[in-house]
Amino acid sequence: MYQTPEDRPIYRLLTGADDRAFCERVSEALAQGWRLYGSPSLAWDTAENCMKAAQAVVWHEADVLK
Repeated sequence: MYQTPEDRPIYRLLTGADDRAFCERVSEALAQGWRLYGSPSLAWDTAENCMKAAQAVVWHEADVLK
């Protein structure tokens, strides 16, 4: 099996407000060896009155089909 940082699963879905902090989390994951999986998703959160973002990442060694 694959050894990921902090023994995380090979697939992760990063979510949060579409802001600098979210972009930094995605950038940090890429720097650690994760790779983007699919396109990002955006949705308006009416309760919080802000745009929310989601981006899937997979561990770079994982053989994942799209």
